[in-house]
Parts: sequence; structure tokens; C-alpha cells
Amino acid sequence: MAAVSATRLLAILGTVAVAAAVLLLGLLHVVPPTSEISPYRRTISQYALTEAATVFNAGVLLLAAGSILTMIAVVGAGLLPARSGGVLALLLWSVALAAVVYFPKHNWAVGPSTDGTVHRVASVVAFLSLPVGALLIGRSWWSHGRWRVPARWTWGLGLWSLLCFTPILAAIAIQPWTGVAWWRAIPLGAVERALTISEVAIVLVLAGWAAVASAPSPVPRLRS
Repeated sequence: MAAVSATRLLAILGTVAVAAAVLLLGLLHVVPPTSEISPYRRTISQYALTEAATVFNAGVLLLAAGSILTMIAVVGAGLLPARSGGVLALLLWSVALAAVVYFPKHNWAVGPSTDGTVHRVASVVAFLSLPVGALLIGRSWWSHGRWRVPARWTWGLGLWSLLCFTPILAAIAIQPWTGVAWWRAIPLGAVERALTISEVAIVLVLAGWAAVASAPSPVPRLRS
């Protein structure tokens, strides 16, 4: 019973951490001066180059921490074995988020940098690893009588995330023919935010799923 309660607590704490991250990152979109940054063209990491960098970093690290708590809860609830592709994907997502903070966004107009390169690679790893993990987790419970609804939500959100990433791949692919830099060929900020929304939703669905799966079963009453 204690193990079940601890697992459910981890899922709840994961949800709270992710919700706090959404609140902080959302405030950057509406509170001056960061509200002046275009969410259509500018990536979320642009906030790290402003005076609100601490708020941005705190939000991303909270998202990473909430994802780790959720990962542990998912394993504790018996939804995934500790050694599985889904767990590896959640771990990669969380580590990559931390790397995005440690290696901040770089202004490529002044030339290349190691920090900027690592930041870009970490962003790609984060954006791709979680959707792949969602597909794996959702598929493993696809036909389960009790869990098929959260499983299909998880799978669907994973697919949505991958579809959101396709404009970036398309822009890179056609760049040699159009001569337009891939990050200018698409509304990169909007694409990244769509990705982020879907991936935050994945973590929240997994946390909720783990909380329900780890809830103690009601004790049946004895008939008099």
C-alpha cells in the first residue's frame, strides 16, 4: 500500500511541476517586455536571451523535473518496465530539456558556437524522443480493456507531435531549391509552440494515467 501511495504522489507532484512550468512559460508570452517577442516567428528559447532568462530556465527545468517524476510514477504503476524504450525516451526528453537550459540559444548571425550547436541538437532530441516514447507506450496498451483510452490518447498525441515536426523537415529538405533558410521558410515559433503544447500534454496524460493506475482499489464492504 505504501508503494502505491508513493507512486501516486510522484504522479501528482509531476503534474504540479508541469503545470507550474506551463504557468511560467505562459507568463513570458503575456507579460512585458517578453510579450513583444513574436510567438509566430521566434522560438521559445528566445526568452533565454532576455532579462527574463531566469523565469524561462526555471520553467524548462520544472518541466524536466515533472517529466522525471512522471517517468518514475509510470514505472511504479506498472505501466512500463524500467528497461524499456518508453522509459528511455522519457529520460532522453528530460535530459535534453536540462541541456537546453545549460547550453543556451545562440545568435547564429555572429557565427557558430559550441553552446549553440549543443542547444540545437538537444532541442531536436527533446522534440523527437518524447513523441516516439508516446507511440511506444500507447501501442503497448492499445487493446487493453481498462487502459485503451489513455493509451490511445498517448499514442495520438505522440503522432500529433511528430506531425508538428514535419514542417521543419520539409523546410530543410527544400532549402537547396528555394534558397530560403529553413528557419525563415516556416513560422518556426508557431511550429515549436505546437510541438511544445502536444508534448506537455503527453506528460500530463502519462501522469494522470499513472495516478489512476496506482490508486488503491476500493475495499469491498461485507454484506450484513
